[in-house]
Amino acid sequence: KTSPAPTKVPAKSGTGRCATMKVDTSKSDKSQVAAPVPVVPVAAGPGSQRSTLTAHVGLVGAVAAACSWSHKRGRAAVKAPKRVQMRYTSMCKDSDPEDSMRRRFEAVVAEAQEKICKAIEDCDGGAKFCREPYTRESGGGGVARVLTDGNVFEKAGVNLSVVYGQMPQEALQAATERGADRAGGKLEPGQKVPFFACGLSSVMHPKNPFCPTMHFNYRYFETESGAWWFGGGTDITPSYLDLDDMKHFHGTYKGVCDKYNPEWYPKFKSWADDYFLIKHRGETRGLGGIFFDDLNTEDPETHLKFAEEALDAVPKAYVPILEKNRDKDFTEEQKQWQLLRRGRYVEFNLVYDRGTVFGLKMLGSGVGRIESILMSLPENASWLYAHEPKEGSPEAEIMEAFKQPKEWV
Repeated sequence: KTSPAPTKVPAKSGTGRCATMKVDTSKSDKSQVAAPVPVVPVAAGPGSQRSTLTAHVGLVGAVAAACSWSHKRGRAAVKAPKRVQMRYTSMCKDSDPEDSMRRRFEAVVAEAQEKICKAIEDCDGGAKFCREPYTRESGGGGVARVLTDGNVFEKAGVNLSVVYGQMPQEALQAATERGADRAGGKLEPGQKVPFFACGLSSVMHPKNPFCPTMHFNYRYFETESGAWWFGGGTDITPSYLDLDDMKHFHGTYKGVCDKYNPEWYPKFKSWADDYFLIKHRGETRGLGGIFFDDLNTEDPETHLKFAEEALDAVPKAYVPILEKNRDKDFTEEQKQWQLLRRGRYVEFNLVYDRGTVFGLKMLGSGVGRIESILMSLPENASWLYAHEPKEGSPEAEIMEAFKQPKEWV
């Protein structure tokens, strides 16, 4: 049997510009332990807000007074809750009002990025997330955070992105189920749609086969015509079935959904089961979670708060499962099964995943960034010809759940 042992020697991990630092946490000398990654203001791009803002969870800068939402102007503000503060340079354009939903959603995901990265670093105990800010000439930019070769994680990424651009019709079709209907009118052949998008996306691939992969993505879109919608979700992809883990994960998100609408969890859970289907395999990528898109059924304020709470739930839903399973022994055969399931993950992401397909289609418009688009892919995956798990095995057990989605809570 093999089991990953914590790395004890400080060393640079990886060779790219976003390499991570391994630290020795076994010594009492605190100087050897890397301090938490500071929140460093990112460089402002052309036409972006250049002042460093003080951001609360769910709002930016001077947004402290309540006002009403205007569909025409696309703006809203809310009274600021008293929360932990951070410093972050907005990548929105100067023309975007400080109380606009664009800036407020950006602030929510910027805060969530820091909190989630810190929780995952604490769990891993060996590697730290790098920070790679970037800007786009057309406006906007992003902050890539990637951790590699940790004690727990093979690879984990949490990427924030702010995008302004001209969306080709095929990219709009990839971005939303309603496709061209979101353009706000009939489009002529070849006509592009001016748009804004902001999102936080993450995929985390642990080393141990008994620790599931986890993915989340929460995003906000606007088109120049005034159409707006929210999308996203959180889902889990285990290699082995643990009923208690699935009850915990799904139960956490059912609790978040039930606070807003008791119909949301069953609807979003079913949506995830349908969305994450690998059609050419007849099986799902994982064991689901919640997924929603084109969501504007409530007022924008409600959708913003829901996205914020769903992001806050990520460590609560995921970290206890990691802590439970991270030190379990596993065999070479179990590791091979994990790599086969990682291969299925790659298949779904490159063929069906809406965010990946959208990003690839936007590359020709000059606003796509290939490293961010493909961040979700694992470092290692495997494909075997006509592989079938042995009848009655744990691998066969979870395959049944992949082929026939179940209710966990």
